[in-house]
Amino acid sequence: MVISSMASCCLAWGLSADAGALRVISSAADAVSGDDVLVQLEPPSDPQWRVMLNGRDVSQAFRRSENSASLIALVSGIKPGRNRFELRIDGTSAESLELTGHPKEGPIFSGPRQMPFICQTSMNGLGPALDRNCNAQTRIYYYYKSTAPSAVSGERSNVPDAAPDALAEGFKIYDPSKPVPADVAQTLTSDGRRVSYIVRRELGTINRAVYDIQFLHQPGSPLPTPWARQAGSWNGRLIYVFGGGCAAGYRQGTLGAMSEDPLIALGYAVATSTLNKFINLCNDEVSAETLSMVKEHFTKQYGAPAYTIGKGGSGGAVQQLLIAQNHPGLLDGIVTMGSFPDMLTTLVMPVDCALLDDAMNTSTLAWSNEQKSAVSGFATWRTCKNTWLSYARMPQIVRPDNCDPSMDRTLIYDKQRNPTGVKCDYTREWSALGRDPSTGSARRPLDNIGVQYGLLAFNSGQIDAEHFVVLNERMGGYDPDGNIITGARMEGDVVAIRNAYRNGLVLTGGGGLRDIPIIDWRTYTDDLADNHVLAGSMMIRARLLAASGTATNHVMLVLPRPELIPLWTAQGRQNLLANNAQTESRFVRSMDDWLGRIERDERFSSTAERISRNRPEDVSEGCRAADGRWIAEAASYSEPGECNRQYPPYGTPRLAAGGPVTGDVLKCALKPIDRRDYERPLSSAQLARLQAVFPVGVCDYDRPGVGQEQPKYSPTSAMPRHAVTSRRSATNAVLP
Repeated sequence: MVISSMASCCLAWGLSADAGALRVISSAADAVSGDDVLVQLEPPSDPQWRVMLNGRDVSQAFRRSENSASLIALVSGIKPGRNRFELRIDGTSAESLELTGHPKEGPIFSGPRQMPFICQTSMNGLGPALDRNCNAQTRIYYYYKSTAPSAVSGERSNVPDAAPDALAEGFKIYDPSKPVPADVAQTLTSDGRRVSYIVRRELGTINRAVYDIQFLHQPGSPLPTPWARQAGSWNGRLIYVFGGGCAAGYRQGTLGAMSEDPLIALGYAVATSTLNKFINLCNDEVSAETLSMVKEHFTKQYGAPAYTIGKGGSGGAVQQLLIAQNHPGLLDGIVTMGSFPDMLTTLVMPVDCALLDDAMNTSTLAWSNEQKSAVSGFATWRTCKNTWLSYARMPQIVRPDNCDPSMDRTLIYDKQRNPTGVKCDYTREWSALGRDPSTGSARRPLDNIGVQYGLLAFNSGQIDAEHFVVLNERMGGYDPDGNIITGARMEGDVVAIRNAYRNGLVLTGGGGLRDIPIIDWRTYTDDLADNHVLAGSMMIRARLLAASGTATNHVMLVLPRPELIPLWTAQGRQNLLANNAQTESRFVRSMDDWLGRIERDERFSSTAERISRNRPEDVSEGCRAADGRWIAEAASYSEPGECNRQYPPYGTPRLAAGGPVTGDVLKCALKPIDRRDYERPLSSAQLARLQAVFPVGVCDYDRPGVGQEQPKYSPTSAMPRHAVTSRRSATNAVLP
């Protein structure tokens, strides 16, 4: 890593390590979008100063902000490409600041854009798109929390074209042109103000996405601005919500419901966008870019947040982790639920599940559920069978015809009828993997050469030698159309694998991730065949430790699931979601407290020390037992402890094949088969069969994986890591 301690400290809190009198505060200087920018000036003592933009005097735009000596200006006239601010004192140039302008429609650093791209502004309450970039008119809605017991979700009387899913249970549309309704509830904000619980919702388009910004606001009173925050409105903190899932994109996507009732009630502003939901587009760079641009818009309109806190589970956790690692300064703290480390290494799990299922189903041997569970590594084989296997015994994400129903079927790839059509497999989401110049196809990193599936189960006696050998003889791979080829292993493209590591598609635990606090929590569902397994958090911890030798910024919390109603019922699922929402909101408030303590800590020390010593008392690593006891205990994948007895951290197919706890090897280094690696006897014939399965060797997990390396992080950028992301956009063409 090349980020220094001082630089990484400042980056973590959104400040430039070499900040002068002038600095951009709405975005990184090289990531300005639109035709204006918010700039801060520490006024010189000499009154004869001027600020010039591209030779034009913009001094009159600077105004003093509330409770600060700083001057802030929203300066228009930013042109695409290079722009230059200059501070002149007594006619002499004293300082300059260069910035780069980009279009509001993007892209900035995410690389080539998917085409075609389906606009869905009407489905998000914005009416038809105005152009091919899916721009639409911004709309403002108000709604309020009702004290009436009959208030129900979806009431939209007297409000034309109301956005779908705008209201949560207990809310009604608020019409500012009419008298205040008698049933408006009151709320107590985090700064101790009691105000009417009226929410302002702004919907608009940025970066081909539909964004959503909500916060408390009393209609008729001034809105917050970069110069003054208004009482009874925003509390100065921004919560950014990331949605889960994983899909190939080619569409704007829909917002769905975003009800952050407990947080908005306290005065937090909450924001998200359709391209911060992985179910719409599973691309962390597009997500990071959209976050940067939406946050920039928010800052220009309402002022710079004191902290930006990320929250979200599953694919929403993946986005936060990779953004924190690859783009320091966009998020100050993250709250992740049901975490996976990244989508590329997580994808290996469903891929392996389908291949295991095929190998066992085509075997002449009988396989018990216990044996299947053992080779899968999960608590139960149902984790593979029920949650990751789709039609034809394969994960849909590797199929090129796995496109969203909104896409015209005539445009979609078909090997026979439309071989040049749009492909929607996972490789289309990450242009950073590159293209094979000989075929024009996206490079594919999937690899299982040398993987000894079921190795730990064999060594522990859970399967016998014949089951172990036959399993590996039958294990196959995928052809380019996502079809399983039984018995034919798949070899990943080394260029794609190297690109994945270099471009930050794989979570390494380095970069900016080690310099922000992380609350990683989950309700334990490993034994319910849920794919959000505890091993995901253990991998994150292991990668943090491998990157920097410490993980004091990462707090893991495991909670029991509500058992009152079975989770497989609709009511049970609703109860779990409600329980998770309340818990998540509590941890967001704890993160706010944590960040505040860090900011107030004036003792000089490393970032890791500041984060560690300021962790609030209510964020103690451990688990809550089913009987309600809190067990304070450091998380460990392999060490015995009370939490591991309560909530065993099972594995994955690759961990069950002897892989490292980090789970970050896409293609393993190889070594010759060694009889000493097997703790149970193999006959000479069985050993010879294994030699035939692995002619070039088996995985040597004591060595780094092929192409595995740490990305090079830039120490100069105050927010996104553009030095690395620009390489993505420069080396890859549009992937159809």
